[in-house]
Amino acid sequence: MWQYFPVYCICSPLTRSRHDRGLSTEIGYGSGADAGYQARLTGRKRRQIARLRREHNRARISSKAERNQVYGFAEIRRVTALLSLPDDVRDQACALFESAQSEGLFQGRSLEGFAAAAIYAICRTRSIARTVDEIADIARADGDELGVAYDALNRDLGLPTGPIEPTQYLPRYASQLEVGTDVERRAREHVTALLEAGKIGGRNPSGVAAACLYKAAGEREEWPTVTQTRAAEVADVAAVTIRSTVTAIEEL
Repeated sequence: MWQYFPVYCICSPLTRSRHDRGLSTEIGYGSGADAGYQARLTGRKRRQIARLRREHNRARISSKAERNQVYGFAEIRRVTALLSLPDDVRDQACALFESAQSEGLFQGRSLEGFAAAAIYAICRTRSIARTVDEIADIARADGDELGVAYDALNRDLGLPTGPIEPTQYLPRYASQLEVGTDVERRAREHVTALLEAGKIGGRNPSGVAAACLYKAAGEREEWPTVTQTRAAEVADVAAVTIRSTVTAIEEL
């Protein structure tokens, strides 16, 4: 009696973060259970595999545009992983990087800057609290390169970016400053009061969030103490920024 045995094909899922969507194969170096395979190769066979790997990698990239995508996407994957950003942010940043390439925005500008700017732009459009300095510290581009690339993206692609509210920084800064939810809740009240009084305009939202946490932590003895210096370090702003925001709160 004939019996049907199903055949399953298992492969890695498609991903937007690779120039070929993850469809191409790779000649690896051996790892895990196959770690001893490379050691068992003779010198001649090892050199042959190395040549095959080199030619295979060259064949995967057929143009300079694809080479730029490979480099840019790899940088985006690295930075988003170090920043613990979700995979959909990574994929959207890669799509934005590709759109910038299609519009010819790379000429005279660094690929590293556009990779970092794409991540920052997606964080802005999705209201994810990440500052330019946070991304520039990890990326292979400095703040100036990121700023130039972001301006080009925003100007030529019309990104739907808006201002980031200080409240979006509060949970992360409260965790870094090791203050409780009560302090965070009180800091949120300070931010709301500043917004209603129109005192937020022209201020760094990151600095406002840190200043509100600093002010809230000092209102009760049982709450953890936060110094101006520590609050400024967390928000990556000057201590005078913290003091000026605290003064604005006290004047309400």
